[in-house]
Amino acid sequence: MKSTRIYQLLILLSLVIFILPLSFAVDTLTQGQVIKDGDGEGLRSAGDVFEFGFFTPGNSTYRYAGVFYRSVPVLSVVWVANRKTPLDGTAGSIAIAPDGNLAVLDDEGATVWATDVAVATNDTTAATIKDSGQLVLTSATNGTVLWDSFDHPTDTFLPGMKLSLNRRTGRRTIFQAWKSPNDPSPGKYSLGLDPTGSGQIFIWKARRPRWRSGQWDNTRFIGSTMRALYLYGFKLVPDPYDKGSMYFTYTQVNSSLLRFVMQWDGVENTTLYDGERKAWKPVWVQPVTECETYAKCGSYGICSDGGSPICSCLRGFVPRSEDEWRRGNWSAGCVRRSALACLFNNNTSTNSSSTNSNNSSAADSKGDGFYGLQGVKVPDKSDWDATVENGGDCRSACLNNCSCKAYAQVSGIGCLTWGVDLIDVYQFPQGSGGGTDFYVKLAGSELGGNTKTKIWKAIVISVSAALSIMIILCVLSWWKWNAAIKDCWKRDKTHFSSSISMKGRVDLSGPSDNTQEAGNDPELPLFTFDFIASATSNFDESNKLGEGGFGDVYKGLLPGGQEVAVKRLSRSSGQGQEEFKNEMILIAKLQHRNLVRLLGCCIQGEEKMLVYEYMPNKSLDAFLFDPTRQELLDWKTRYDIIEGIARGLVYLHRDSRLRIIHRDLKASNILLDGEMKPKISDFGMARIFGRDQNQGNTTRVVGTFGYMSPEYAMEGLFSGKSDVYSFGVLVLEIVSGRRNNSFHNMTNIINIVGYAWRLWTEDRITEMVHPTIEESCSMAQVLRCIHVGLLCVQDHANDRPDMQSVVLMLASEAALLPTPKPPTFALERSPNRMDTLTENAVESYDVDDRTITVVVAR
Repeated sequence: MKSTRIYQLLILLSLVIFILPLSFAVDTLTQGQVIKDGDGEGLRSAGDVFEFGFFTPGNSTYRYAGVFYRSVPVLSVVWVANRKTPLDGTAGSIAIAPDGNLAVLDDEGATVWATDVAVATNDTTAATIKDSGQLVLTSATNGTVLWDSFDHPTDTFLPGMKLSLNRRTGRRTIFQAWKSPNDPSPGKYSLGLDPTGSGQIFIWKARRPRWRSGQWDNTRFIGSTMRALYLYGFKLVPDPYDKGSMYFTYTQVNSSLLRFVMQWDGVENTTLYDGERKAWKPVWVQPVTECETYAKCGSYGICSDGGSPICSCLRGFVPRSEDEWRRGNWSAGCVRRSALACLFNNNTSTNSSSTNSNNSSAADSKGDGFYGLQGVKVPDKSDWDATVENGGDCRSACLNNCSCKAYAQVSGIGCLTWGVDLIDVYQFPQGSGGGTDFYVKLAGSELGGNTKTKIWKAIVISVSAALSIMIILCVLSWWKWNAAIKDCWKRDKTHFSSSISMKGRVDLSGPSDNTQEAGNDPELPLFTFDFIASATSNFDESNKLGEGGFGDVYKGLLPGGQEVAVKRLSRSSGQGQEEFKNEMILIAKLQHRNLVRLLGCCIQGEEKMLVYEYMPNKSLDAFLFDPTRQELLDWKTRYDIIEGIARGLVYLHRDSRLRIIHRDLKASNILLDGEMKPKISDFGMARIFGRDQNQGNTTRVVGTFGYMSPEYAMEGLFSGKSDVYSFGVLVLEIVSGRRNNSFHNMTNIINIVGYAWRLWTEDRITEMVHPTIEESCSMAQVLRCIHVGLLCVQDHANDRPDMQSVVLMLASEAALLPTPKPPTFALERSPNRMDTLTENAVESYDVDDRTITVVVAR
């Protein structure tokens, strides 16, 4: 009986050994096991993310062994074993060779590729594919990693890999592109770290540089428009065990699949897998334009995508060969037009403000200086000046060193100087978020010296003449407009109310302001009811532009052909005489390109109307939340709107004659002109602050739920930081294209602030970006806007930046932003708590963005 059982076990074991090579669905290959190409199976990682097996790329007829995504429907290969020795046919196999190496075999059992490492004779090995895409050969005896595919990459940079450089040995990681989309053999393009140790990433064509990233400033590469890579754990790490060694690495973005691929055409393409669309979505590519080609314009040349031609010489330099330059051959570059004064001093190590008298003809008497450029990719081959590391003066260090030709003070890096020819300078497009400030040393004569006096005089004369003509035209236009209005007033003067002065103007002196000179109070043109009724076709419904808590808005046409918007206060409106007068006083006194302009008013009997400049594109919410019109707001337009609103608030809070707190900032109160430029409107709820006043208190809370800051909604405390909170909510709406109050159907999320914070803490903030702007946006700029928005909606007013700081944060890609604090008010508030708040309201409200006229604060 016992022998029978042993016999059965032997038969079962033989079947397992026989079947095992044919059906493979594990992550580890051990000695004695075989992966056969014809079986269609390979090693699968534990989480079923990657597979190591055979594949055929595109329309090729060859077979290759490699690692590819198993969870992605489209074949996406990240590593190839036998890229130089493909197999012809499907009879190949993968096995652990007798010497312990992992090997790819052809149909005759000959080795076409192997790991080629030394394995102890008494040791056995195993090959394992991990969920990171890492293929490792380990010792079965002690688990030591003998070989790692991450140390031998092909064309793809995956999370956890190291893009490394050892300056002592010269060894570095190189990603070699495929020869073509269907041929994984090594192509002519490669990517790796700068051998000089500058920390820059280069793309080479053969051995010649094709593109470089610029230096790493701990958040991004300053020579590219890549998004803020530090958000993905991208970092430069100096090797603590090997001086002179360094490597870049990055981490997995939640469960998202992110990869950097050195494509066969010389483009580095970074993509993120979109699970819904089942496709790879481009995040950024480099290079993008012809100007990003290395040294496109030669030494001392600068490339600009919008230029014609794209190459020009830096200021103070001229083409080395005029003929070649005119023919479009810019490789020879440019040469300095005027020699530096320091070259003619007795002590060449110091640059004096004057020159040696014996060489006054050759050097400018004013000495040398610097010409600054903004938003440029600084030249290659810079030196890091350690002498000015801790807040030193980089400018003085370069000025006092005659061999220094330029400098840049870069946040996160320090002082960079150039003692060699300036090469590979690129002017980034305005608004792209790329580049940094850069200063070129020039002779004084190139910086506007006495030799240009005549030119400056000509410029002054031309500008003066142009201003004179403009003033004359403005006076004529004003005279024509004033004459038309006076004619209208004369015809209808019997209809004016008793509150109107004899001049037909309303006195808008309003509250006293110490900064305002006596006699300079504005007077607002006043129209009759009949005049406005005629302009709006007797308030015809076809001219109705919209409505709000105050009443209706109509489009009108003045006799001179000017289009206007008429805001007619409803008799049933919660806004009364105080709000109406408040808006008249404030808007008439405020003049800024990002504030709506008030043209006049009407006060006649019970009628109260304000006449504004007409905004043909209506309000921001008409585009932002309309699925059919959202695509009209590309990222540049959205960013310009964000920046315009911010600048308008800076004017209100700091730069205007009156310090104004708006208190009702929201998408419906942002109007858009014909060029989609934003203008803040609706100042009925605004409050005036004194110059020495920072905070106010009220028991009459007004505004819109969701946009109110916590201290204002709950305690009635308001300040400039109240508008900052509303601005932060508005920024998140503009980026996401979703209303603040559209999250009621999502678990544990009250509003857009809570939604943004959840994505931020889960490192999924890119999901916040609206799909229509993913292709047009600079993701670094978008992420910075979200970051700024979260800083603006922090619970405590003191934690929020002021609007001047917000403008600087938005404009400077290099500035490091503080980490936002959790908005607990948005995270913890419940619907019951909101209901309790509204019980004290004088008016009820719907779940929309209508202004709440009165809420009694605690």
